[in-house]
This record gives sequence, structure tokens and C-alpha cells, in this order.
Amino acid sequence: MRSTWHQWIGYATAAWTLAYGLLGLYWTFGGGGFPFGTGDAELMAEPENALKFNLLGETAPETAGPVIAVLGLVGAAAAVLMARGYTKGPARWLLPVLAWTLAIGLTVAIQDYRTLIVVAYTPIMLIVMPFTGWADAFRWGDLYQMPRLNLLMCLLAGIAWALTAVAYHRRAAGACEACGRADDEEPSWVDRAGRAATWIAFAAPLTYCATRWAWALGFSLGIDSDFYREGQESGLWIAGAALATFGALGAVLTLGLIQRWGEVFPRWMIGLRGKRVPPMLAVVPAVLVSVLITSAAGMYVRVVAIDGVTASTWPLTLPEVFWVVWGAGLFVAALAYHRRRRGVCAACGRGEAEVLEPKRPVAVA
Repeated sequence: MRSTWHQWIGYATAAWTLAYGLLGLYWTFGGGGFPFGTGDAELMAEPENALKFNLLGETAPETAGPVIAVLGLVGAAAAVLMARGYTKGPARWLLPVLAWTLAIGLTVAIQDYRTLIVVAYTPIMLIVMPFTGWADAFRWGDLYQMPRLNLLMCLLAGIAWALTAVAYHRRAAGACEACGRADDEEPSWVDRAGRAATWIAFAAPLTYCATRWAWALGFSLGIDSDFYREGQESGLWIAGAALATFGALGAVLTLGLIQRWGEVFPRWMIGLRGKRVPPMLAVVPAVLVSVLITSAAGMYVRVVAIDGVTASTWPLTLPEVFWVVWGAGLFVAALAYHRRRRGVCAACGRGEAEVLEPKRPVAVA
């Protein structure tokens, strides 16, 4: 399925989009379970901040339902046309515009920090919490709430729409649908920007990590004393430090996108030493993380733009604003790594010259 994704991704995207459009129709006529705005209990706990945290924070099923239904039905038809390679007339540019609009809308515009929370705290709940004494304070039901899972599902659907757009572009441009290469392909700006983007993706999360470690070590960094004490008692800062540690480890692993050990497993990895690193082992997590942190960053940008930054609030929101840079850098770095390591395409045979004269990553001291 991985090698033939370009053949089925459009149909899978159409199926999801149609199903969600039917849900919109269901919500329009009074069906329960609306996961946005007034149906989101987490946001409604602080209704005055709902719009600040999520762009759909004040929507209601009777207004959002019809929009979701129309987008679902139109989007499903468009995805089928893209899967079939329909390029006649204005469809050649209208279909990609719709696809990328839905992709960006689902992965960034309608998201907030909770999608990242679900993904990031799942391993922490499994690995860290059982050994900290705060396991009873954090329950799975609190983490996996339906509005959060809905946002995660929408984010994955947005990625599917992006892949549908990529597959359609390759088909319409006459490039290889499997690898994306064309006969007249030239080096991309992504190839030139890969090294700089990797270093940006490495450095961008470190300020966030430093603030979370400081809280866990007993330094409040000027935030409200009562709030800080509450976080100490509940174990919130320990969980935050664990999340920051995962982020720092991810930053270090990002350097593998331009290092030799990112292509060949190092000697200390018993059983794998000297073997080739599967490119998707690095590309898939990097792209997913870049989308997750960018989707969360949008919320913090809104919060900072509306509330501003003070001496007592900067550690809570300002470091996360730089996640926009982190996400963009990581995405470009992953694309550059993927392009460099594509190898010979089994479908079109292109890439043989790249294998004979491989593009080595720039050595980093």
C-alpha cells in the first residue's frame, strides 16, 4: 500500500470527506455529538476564551452543520475527480486549490494545542506517569475526550488531502506518480534549504524545553505563585518536563537528517549497526510532528496577539509561538532528506544517476 499510495489516497480521502459531510447533515437536523464550539465542553468551560483558543470556538451545529455538509459532499466529489486524474478546463487548477484549502484548514486553521497534547502525552502516560506517584491525577478519559479525538481525526484527514493534492499534481504534470520525478526535473529550493532548515528545527524548541525544565526544578520564572504551586502539587510541571525532554530528544534526532548516522545506523546500535536507515523511518515522524506543532502554534499566536505578553505570562505562551518556525523548519528538512534519499524509482527507473553520484549530507562538526 505504501508503494501504491498515489492510486488509492484520493478514494480514501473521498470516503472520509463524504462520511464527515453526512455527519454535518446529521448535526444540521439536531443530531447529537457536535464536537466543535458549543458542543465542546472543554471550550465552553471558559466561553469568553473559546474563540481565542479555537477558530470554531463559538460555532453551533445549526450554523456549522450545513457548511460541513456542503464541504463534505463537494469535497468528496472533488477527491474522486482528482483520483481519476480529471484535468479538463478550470478543474486543472480549481481541484488543487480546493484540496490545499481543505488540507490547510483541517491541519492548521481549525486546530488548537489539544491534538498535540493527545499525541505527546500518550507515551508519557504509558512510560512516565506510573513511576511518578501522580498516576491518579492524570486519567486516560481526561486525555481522550471526543472533541480532542475529533481534532486529531481532522488533522489526519488534512494530511490525506495534502497527499491527494500531491498525487494529482504529479499526474497532471506528467511526472512519475510514485516518486514525483520528471524528465526535466531540476534541483529544488528544498534541496538547498535542507541543512539550514534542519538547524532551525533543532534550535527552535530549546527555549520551550528550558522553561519546562526550569519549572520542574523549582524555578517559577515569574508566573503566578498560586498557579505555580498548584502545578507542583498536581505534578503538572513533571509531566511538562517529560514532554520537553521528548522534544529535546526529537531535536537531537532531527540532526540525523543531515548526518551520516541518519542514513546508516551507528555502530553502537547492536543488531542494526551498519544497516541502511529506511528513509520513511525518519520522514514520516518528522512530517507528522511538524504538522502537530504547527497546528498547536496557531493557537498560541492568537493568544499572544490578543492578550499580549507580560513578565508573568511569557513562559506560558511565548515559547510556543516559535513552534511555527520549528514546524516549518522540520517540514522542509524532512522533504530535503526524502528527496536526497529517494533512490532509484521502481516504477519509472529514474534516480539512477543520484545513486551513482549520491548527494551526501553536509558534514557537521
